[in-house]
Amino acid sequence: MSKKVVTFGEIMLRLAPQGFLRFSQADNFEVVYGGGESNVAVSLANYGIPVDFVTRLPKNDIGECAMMEMRKRGVGVDKIVWGGERLGIYFLETGAVSRGSKVVYDRAYSSMSTIQSGMINWEEVFKDVQWFHWTGITPAISQSSADVCLEAVKAASKLGVTISTDLNYRAKLWKYCDAAKREEIMTELTSYCDVVLGNEEDAEMHFGIKPEGAAVQTHGHDVKAEAFLSVCQQMMKKFPRAKKVITTLRGSISASHNTWAGVLYDGKQMLQTRQYQITDIVDRVGGGDSFMGGLIYGLLTYPDDDQNALDFAVAASCLKHTIKGDANLVTVDEVNKLMGGDASGRVAR
Repeated sequence: MSKKVVTFGEIMLRLAPQGFLRFSQADNFEVVYGGGESNVAVSLANYGIPVDFVTRLPKNDIGECAMMEMRKRGVGVDKIVWGGERLGIYFLETGAVSRGSKVVYDRAYSSMSTIQSGMINWEEVFKDVQWFHWTGITPAISQSSADVCLEAVKAASKLGVTISTDLNYRAKLWKYCDAAKREEIMTELTSYCDVVLGNEEDAEMHFGIKPEGAAVQTHGHDVKAEAFLSVCQQMMKKFPRAKKVITTLRGSISASHNTWAGVLYDGKQMLQTRQYQITDIVDRVGGGDSFMGGLIYGLLTYPDDDQNALDFAVAASCLKHTIKGDANLVTVDEVNKLMGGDASGRVAR
């Protein structure tokens, strides 16, 4: 069977002041194109997995630039639909030490936010496809975007495609409905998923699921994997189709220094990875997407070795923190080298 993957979501224009400047200090912005699902697609293309990115773009020069960025990275773009008014934008102010990063969205009336049911022929999209990935960002954009996402998961399920999600709760995006409606939308969409990635905030904000016993500590070094076991168990009970529930464990010592690890629960056992110390972070945006890209690659490449797949995902996303921009531009060999214990960063001659 084909190992082809499809991802679906919004790609945006990212505008950021250079280096660690604040918005108020900037007299120019660096341009990057990225978004949760497009970042996953770029990771997979780098690893040699055939992947299509499905979205809706405005038929103008900026929409063309976003499409060309995907094509340049080896991502299939022939399933993209064209129309709408504009490409969504987000502004990023990169934090340092004790000052956190900031994001300001400007994506109202974007082409993806005004997408409508019936615009995408999902049966055609999923022809010869093994895996479909969406994130909680897509249904957060608008009701119609959520409707199209539901069309996608229903079609993928009907065709026997493996479905994954990164729950990705974004408080600044969910504006068109109340919390009860949000839970209803995310519950229906997630019920079609075989693989679910999310942290404790995602589980609580979307589904009201909280860790039992001790609270999860996400500040400082001491992030305990065991605290997530109850979250994973509750998620599996709520979503019986899910075969694996995964979470990343980020300990935030400062904006420039994080610890990073991951756990995977398959209903019987909880696997966990080594903990990486990520100091002098270059760009943490897209860290979760790079984890998901590594995880999908790992689960496709090592279908009987979840530990190897999880280790690959964490190492891949550890490397992403050293790369400017949204997407993880690393190779399988580079990830395997870090998994093997080589974190020296020496020049390869």
